[in-house]
Amino acid sequence: MMRAQLTQAQTKAMSSSHSTSFKSLPLRPELQTNIATLAYDSMTPVQAQSLPHLLTGKDVIAQAKTGSGKTAAFAISLLNKLEAQSYRTQVLVLCPTRELAEQVAAEIRRLASTIPNVKLLTLCGGKPMGPQLASLRRDPHIVVGTPGRILKHIEKETLHLDSVQTLVLDEADRMLDMGFHDDIMEIISKTPSSRQSLLFSATYSESIKKISKSVQNNPVDIRVEGSFSSADTDEVFILVENHERTETLFKVIAHYSPESSIVFCNTKQQCQKLEKELKDKDLHALALHGDLEQFERDQVLAQFSGKASSILIATDVAARGLDIKELAAVINFELSRDPEVYIHRIGRTARAGSKGLAVSLFTTMDKRQLKAIEEYQGATAVTTVEKTSLDVPAAFKLYPPMVTLFVNAGRKEKLRAGDLLGALTASGEILGDQIGKITLFDKIAYVAVQQQIAKKALAILTDGKIKGRKIRVRRIL
Repeated sequence: MMRAQLTQAQTKAMSSSHSTSFKSLPLRPELQTNIATLAYDSMTPVQAQSLPHLLTGKDVIAQAKTGSGKTAAFAISLLNKLEAQSYRTQVLVLCPTRELAEQVAAEIRRLASTIPNVKLLTLCGGKPMGPQLASLRRDPHIVVGTPGRILKHIEKETLHLDSVQTLVLDEADRMLDMGFHDDIMEIISKTPSSRQSLLFSATYSESIKKISKSVQNNPVDIRVEGSFSSADTDEVFILVENHERTETLFKVIAHYSPESSIVFCNTKQQCQKLEKELKDKDLHALALHGDLEQFERDQVLAQFSGKASSILIATDVAARGLDIKELAAVINFELSRDPEVYIHRIGRTARAGSKGLAVSLFTTMDKRQLKAIEEYQGATAVTTVEKTSLDVPAAFKLYPPMVTLFVNAGRKEKLRAGDLLGALTASGEILGDQIGKITLFDKIAYVAVQQQIAKKALAILTDGKIKGRKIRVRRIL
């Protein structure tokens, strides 16, 4: 199979010669209207370079970092040709983790909100099979899921892929790293050979080239490089002894006082240990790793994204694809052995034009990793600072600005974010700008409210009614 590769110079020329306005694209009217409503002002580089090809049905392999807008790119293209009146599974999106699958599903739902009767189903492990089997009694138009659970439904003959028109492998490099190659190939074998196949990846390894050659037909090769600029991020490296890591981390947090930070560890065991150590220092820290049940993972992410927790401790696998905006700092508790992973980590800060902070702890044994980072970034030397320069204010405390309320009702009960917002603000005691992110799931919801009005908000929701009925609400500590 041949590949039509676009060099960096060609893609730059292409993006400059074509309009970056979504209005320039031949989209169905209801989709164009919704894009305008969602305030998608202009296309990102990966969208501008890929959408003209995606909309003509070509296979595409695109390399672009997390946060580049690739999800919207493939979501717009697949929704543009979706036949909502035909109840068959037309789209399959495979993701490496449950978190990324939920994020992708949410983005597709947002973009599909003006297209009537679109049925999207998320199929991931860690959730009971019963509700999924019930939802599969009528074929969904779009399925987003992880390889293991998708394969299980294929084996049970509850998921039928013979009508798939578009196959998307999102974060394909991570799926291959996690050992999903054989599962992916078995799943793809159940789809028609005439499908459109799309591969989106943060890296461009030999394994990606190999799987592209196996499943794609003359794909357009797009690479959006240089999207991370270290000029936007203050990179700080601190030499420590192994036994000093936790104490130095505490000093880093106290010195810089970031409102929100992700602390990266290399193992889930280290995540669990560090969470306890930081809590012992009276810091509101939460860990995200593979041992958590889906309910626990969703709750952790709702708290952190809602600014009800200031510190998220995570492994790279758990954090891949998380849609965390306005992240003040990234802290490498441990350096990754791969310099590309380092770039992906620190690229989570300094988004949307804001200045970012990346702090990395390293030992004398990590000099090889530092050298690799230097070479990867093209920097002449890594700048280090002394841990003794970290200033810890007297009686330092880092309290998150928000509190998360758990609501025992969700989409299945037709609950909307507006219902919760309306219930909280109806009396005038609480203002709309005192309420933060509202996260809805099928059977539960999370509401972020400012610390100073948390008791009042809990009382209003507990004593009152939402959509005419009593619903159990509690505060998450």
